[in-house]
Amino acid sequence: MFIRGRRTLALACRRPSGEIFRYREPLDSPLHRSRMAKLPLVRGVIVLGESLTHGYRMLQKSADIQLEEEGGGLSGPANTAILVVTALVALGVFVGIPYVASGFLHAVIQSAVWSNIAEGILRLVLFLGYMLAIAQMPDIKRVFRYHGAEHMAIHAHEAGEPLEVDRVRPFPTAHPRCGTAFLMIVAVIAIALFAFLPRANPVIDLVVRLALVVPVAAISYEVLKLGAQHLDHPVLRALVAPGILMQRVTTRRPDDGMIEVAIASLSEALAGDAEAVPA
Repeated sequence: MFIRGRRTLALACRRPSGEIFRYREPLDSPLHRSRMAKLPLVRGVIVLGESLTHGYRMLQKSADIQLEEEGGGLSGPANTAILVVTALVALGVFVGIPYVASGFLHAVIQSAVWSNIAEGILRLVLFLGYMLAIAQMPDIKRVFRYHGAEHMAIHAHEAGEPLEVDRVRPFPTAHPRCGTAFLMIVAVIAIALFAFLPRANPVIDLVVRLALVVPVAAISYEVLKLGAQHLDHPVLRALVAPGILMQRVTTRRPDDGMIEVAIASLSEALAGDAEAVPA
């Protein structure tokens, strides 16, 4: 389980022996060195990029720990190839299919706005369908239980509770700053912004949509951050509500062993942050 602290990257996972492996390292981020990086919209792009790179690296490290007693695993080039193929398939499914399908509608109604809205809704439906489908897989269910344990530990810490299994257990598995909530906000904002894009030809249209992923993600990060800080405001609460609802799919109630791993990961992040000297 990977948790990003303010100045620390922390990882905890169970070894095949049952022992909890703990790891942490300093977080070297432009957010700590540059005022420009902290500007609204800019910071969201940086956080997104760092989350992807650090998350993948920590996932690799966790997999290595799990496989160390089995002598298995894939090489670096093989992992890279898998990542590239996965990214291409995701682009084809969540960008290509909605665009092509909405193109048939555009040929009939001749309205770029309604065609783009239909494209965005189809993209959202595909995403929801994908999440519901993989949530039925036993291994993914286990991942979602760990996901819930992570949120519960964070809730407990934010409430000032000690990081002990009995004190963490009562907390909910959903959290307003979850990555699932971020993806839901991205989908909704993309529908709104993409609605007004003109339709030229498939190549140009797809390039424009891919180029706009960055600003859409930047705006979504600011919305998520603002909503999580002001849940008492009805409008902002409504904006993050779909992400909270979606976490009924992407989180599950964990067992005590999973909570122990979440506590270990969060404890490492907090310990690293406490040791770090601000720049």
